[in-house]
Amino acid sequence: MTRLFLALAFFVLFQGIASADGISSPRFVPLAIHLDSPAPVAAWQFELKDRNGAMKVVGVENGGHPAFPRAPYYDREAVARGDAERIVLADYSLVEGSMLPSGRVRLATLHLMLEGEPNFELRLITAATPDGNIIDASIFLIQPDDN
Repeated sequence: MTRLFLALAFFVLFQGIASADGISSPRFVPLAIHLDSPAPVAAWQFELKDRNGAMKVVGVENGGHPAFPRAPYYDREAVARGDAERIVLADYSLVEGSMLPSGRVRLATLHLMLEGEPNFELRLITAATPDGNIIDASIFLIQPDDN
């Protein structure tokens, strides 16, 4: 019992010292990527960078819409190695146009390990309708502390 208490006290003390020295411990956060589209979306692609180099992608989920049931396409090997400085995700759907999402839709959720404070740069590369027309859509991210 005494050893457990000492180990816990050392851990708490070390965390306090590390924070005081500016060393932050890694934390895991989800980052939801949303698209706002005036037309039905059949295909999309976006790029996410972290200008500060604090981001490491540890997982990718689909957005939850039935038209895009699987995880989006991305470089799985770079994510597995942990050496991707950025990530590009894309997906498409062949369902009937009436079943495609429009308005605000979550494209994906990225699970990140952050070491330090990130400075995200999110860029929509393309969004398209079922007939291939480019959609003038906007893309944004929602961090856990955003409301």
